[in-house]
Amino acid sequence: MKFGISTFVTDEGIAPAELGKALEDRGFDSLFLAEHTHIPASRETPYPGGEPLPRIYYRTLDPFVSLTAAATATEHLLVATGIALIIERDPITTAKEVASLDHISGGRAIFGVGAGWNREEMRNHGTDPARRGAVMDERIRAMQAIWTRDEAEFHGEHVDFDPIHSWPKPVQQPHPPIYVGGESKRSAERVAEYGSGWLPRAGTEDLGSRIERVRDRAGWRVPVSLYAAPDDTSALDDYARAGVDRVLFSLPTRPRDETLQYLDRLTGAIQA
Repeated sequence: MKFGISTFVTDEGIAPAELGKALEDRGFDSLFLAEHTHIPASRETPYPGGEPLPRIYYRTLDPFVSLTAAATATEHLLVATGIALIIERDPITTAKEVASLDHISGGRAIFGVGAGWNREEMRNHGTDPARRGAVMDERIRAMQAIWTRDEAEFHGEHVDFDPIHSWPKPVQQPHPPIYVGGESKRSAERVAEYGSGWLPRAGTEDLGSRIERVRDRAGWRVPVSLYAAPDDTSALDDYARAGVDRVLFSLPTRPRDETLQYLDRLTGAIQA
């Protein structure tokens, strides 16, 4: 089983380049970064983790900028969004960002995707929350077209453009792996339709059965990365038996020295 980190990079925590190097030096294989473009000042949507909304949500750096910094400071670390909020992103611009990250990193990008939970945030980007799933699906399909065709075009209900040229193309072929976040039935269907992996959250009930159903639905052994796992290494055997391929430990957003100390303790616990 592989071990990575999921976290929020903010202006108040360790810099992304130094974080990436620290992870690679300690044997972690991947860095998954969360995303929020903003947090509406007036918010009615309850935070799924329970109120109040943590400070890190308000101060998150752009994940592609942070991941590029981490990629240039490392040689082997996989750099991933976890998750990119597709319903808040223009597909043409995002396709270029993903391809550029894959190009700069030498083919180490993973595109973790999801629809998100904050309805006010979605509306500020012009997305009707009731249509967010359909919008996300079309935008990902449009990005796949951009990555794989010299002259790409897409004509759908939510995305529509005539033939375009867009480079660079991704290093990974046909494109970077798309890891689908979420535990709903529709998330499992998305894995089967266009996913390269599944990104369920730690604490998902009946995880082993859910993993089996996702793989049965897809018809192949879908890689599973468990997102935001607590630093309780006693659960690793259970994760392995459930079929998890990679555990993404949730790293608190802290200044440099606190972060490095935390990673040292976590590394020691994993190796024990």
